[in-house]
Formats: sequence, C-alpha cells, structure tokens
Amino acid sequence: MFSRYKKPSAKSAEPVVALAEGQAAAKAPAPQQPKATPKPTPANMRKPRSKPAEVSPQDREKKRKERLGDIKLEMHRVLLDNLNLAAIDQASEKELREEISAIVAETLQDKGIVLNREDRQALNQELYDEVKGLGPLEALLQDDTVSDILVNGPHQIFVERAGKLQMSDIVFKDERHLMRIIDKIVSAVGRRVDESNPYVDARLADGSRFNAMVPPIAVDGSLVSIRKFKKDKLSIDDLIQFGAFTEEMAVYLQAAVATRLNVIVSGGTGSGKTTTLNALSSFIDDSERILTIEDTAELQLQQSHVGRMESRPPNVEGKGAVTPRDCLKNALRMRPDRIIVGETRGEEVIDMLQAMNTGHDGSMTTIHANNPRDGISRLENMIAMAGVEMPLKAMRSQISSAVNLIVQASRLQDGSRRMTSISEITGMEGDVISMQEIFRYQRVGLTPDNKIIGHFTATGVRSHFSERFKMWGYDVPPSIYEPFRPE
Repeated sequence: MFSRYKKPSAKSAEPVVALAEGQAAAKAPAPQQPKATPKPTPANMRKPRSKPAEVSPQDREKKRKERLGDIKLEMHRVLLDNLNLAAIDQASEKELREEISAIVAETLQDKGIVLNREDRQALNQELYDEVKGLGPLEALLQDDTVSDILVNGPHQIFVERAGKLQMSDIVFKDERHLMRIIDKIVSAVGRRVDESNPYVDARLADGSRFNAMVPPIAVDGSLVSIRKFKKDKLSIDDLIQFGAFTEEMAVYLQAAVATRLNVIVSGGTGSGKTTTLNALSSFIDDSERILTIEDTAELQLQQSHVGRMESRPPNVEGKGAVTPRDCLKNALRMRPDRIIVGETRGEEVIDMLQAMNTGHDGSMTTIHANNPRDGISRLENMIAMAGVEMPLKAMRSQISSAVNLIVQASRLQDGSRRMTSISEITGMEGDVISMQEIFRYQRVGLTPDNKIIGHFTATGVRSHFSERFKMWGYDVPPSIYEPFRPE
C-alpha cells in the first residue's frame, strides 16, 4: 500500500544521540593534547576549586524537548520521502501507525539515535499527528477541557480552560511549521491564505471555528484562533446545573419560544450566545420546519426538519461569494416556520426584521452587544450601514414590532457565563422603544479568590405576554415573577 522506506544507501556515520537517561555515547571523544600546567603560585594555590554549574531540571527538560523536536523534524522529512501520500487516505489508523513506527525505528537505527520507550512513543504519536492531524494542535483539539486555542506565533500558544486563559507548553518548530498547518486546514475547505489574502475564516472537520492571520499583517508570526466545537450539546438542564440561569427563567423561556416570540440573544465574544441559542431551540416543536443560516455552521438543532445553510466568501478572482443576506432571501422562498440566523452583523438585518414581521414568528438570531438597550442601538446602526434611507421613528417602529425578547448573555470577570438579563420589548413611547426587564443577575461581591458572588432574581414585573402564554396553553405561574429575597 505504501512506498517502501528502505533505501540502498550506506548507514549514516553520524554520532549516536542518546536521550535515554544513563545511556553513554557509542563513540569515545577524540583525545586532546594536554595543556601546559601553570606554575603554582601563592595566589592560585589559595584559590578554592569552583563547583561545576548544576543544570536545573527545567533546563534539562527544555533541552530534551528541543532535541526531540529536532529529531521529529528530521523524521517528518523522512516520512514525506518514504510514505505513499496518495495511499494514506485509504489506510486505516492501525496500518498507518504501524508503517510510521517501522520507518521511525529503522531511521533511528540508521542514524544511531537512541530513545527510551516513552520518548519513542511520543515521537510516533507526534508524527502521526503531523501526517493525519494538525501537528502540535492535535493534542489540544483532543483535550475536552480546552474550549479555545489561541496561537500568537510559533512559540506562544494559549488555551482557555474553565473560562481562564493559560499558557501551554506546546510550541511549533518555527513559522514555516505553523504556516504548513494553517495551509493544511484552509486547503481542506477550499480556501487559501497568503500575502495577498492574509486572513481567512474556516471550519475544521469536527465543526470547530478557525480563524488565521498571517504575516506581514501579523507582525510577530501567524495568529490563529480556534473556537472548539462541543460534541455534546448542552441542554437546558445542563445550563441550569452550571448556574447559567435558574429553573424559573427556563420556565419563562420555554413559554416564550413555544409561543413563537421573536428572540434575539445578545452578548459579547465568548459569552455563550451560540450555546444559549442552541438551548433555546430545544423548546421548538419537532413538527416545525426550521432553516438555519450561519457563517460557520455551529448550531446543533435536534429537530428532525432542519435545513442548514452556510455563507461562502469570494474566490481568488473575487467572485462566487454567497452572503448571509443571499441565504436569508432564498430561505424566505423555502416555506420555513422559523428562521434562525447564527449571527446578524450586517445588511441581512433588514431581511431578518422583515421575516420576523411577515409570518415567520419564533425566529431567532444573535448580535454583539453589552446589554439589551445597546442591542437595540446595534440593530439601528446595522440598518443604517445597510444604506437604507428610513426615518428614525419608522426604523424603531420596525424593530419594536419585529423583536419581542432580548436575552443577554455575559461572560463575567471570573470566566463564568451567565444569562444576566431577560428583557421584553413592549412597543413605542413616542420616538423611543419601550422595554421592561423580567429577570436579571444581581452581583453582590467577590470572594477572596476573585469569584463573583451573586444571584438571579425576577424584577417583580409581570410579563407583557402573559395573555399570549395562556392562549397558547402555557399557564406560567405568577410566582416566577416574584423578586428573590436572600435570607
């Protein structure tokens, strides 16, 4: 299946490189001419003998990793020379691992390199990741505790765990190594990145969101960010257990989504907007036809009748682009019961609001905003940027009649994610859109280790849509609107 790796060449005369602890070099060093002994004097007789500098365990481990990295680079070159790359796609994982292990074993023997068992296994795994995976990033992609991977050049990789960023000990060999992995990712989805097109948005095979920017725009080396795709969708119960919101809020949201209120999830980057949108979609009846529109397909809807669409950037010639607005216009002709737009950030806001106003009740989307009132301003700005000449009052009237509910998701300073506000849009008062907050997250203080202390509470305001809930058969208990009173 693969090209054979044996070559009719003489064995390398390179010296043995021993990485296993306690192993000696096979060849003794060449004898050196003895140096003349200095004549003893009172000064050098009194001078104490200095102890040799001790190498710290950190430095020893660093040097070991550097030598392993050099060996891995050489082994990878040998693999590229010997493996039949055309046959790799048809090979099973077991066969490929065996072939890599055999090539590595013979090459190490030819070069006189000695590795202990642990280092040899690590080398085989890293080489397999280079051939079939994404090199050094593969270990982080397989780590379920990592939610974000942020690469600042080849020698600085940060990861996010439990909402906190921390430095990783994984590095790339150099900028060329990092660029090779970037090219491997973007070419798999038919895109490119180079000096003429120095940034790219793409999606990994598992659905993770990928963004890269390369030199000369990225000054200190290529910048990469990967938002990992969660294989297991978080349910409403999971989010309640994690403290994202309360059961009372879940009861209200279930009634709001089931009675087809138009919902906007607002929040900043990494605040959990897509996770919240996924959770809210679980309240949609399975009999409804849903169409989703995203730049990068991330939504994980569980209904049986779901049509998914993904926008596309222009090709090398600047043609062939399919914008979210194009997808949204076409979706209106496909008899949807609900339309879910992954994120509204541009001129598609016009078509989204029109869809909400013309028989597609229960549609949902997300926007970037710090609070519900800012979310309204953001919608107004997007309408203005779309080039639509519309009086301010008419614009706000369109928004107030289209949007019923704004759910605010926030990422707090300790890394936790909370649904900090649920607000209803009740109409217009003059030229101003009127809103009322139903639930909020009340911060109380900080613990000594900087964890936020707080609680969810109702504001005491009864829902503007209570009658609608009753008409649809959702008798929401009035007790959920009672403010929380800590003991």
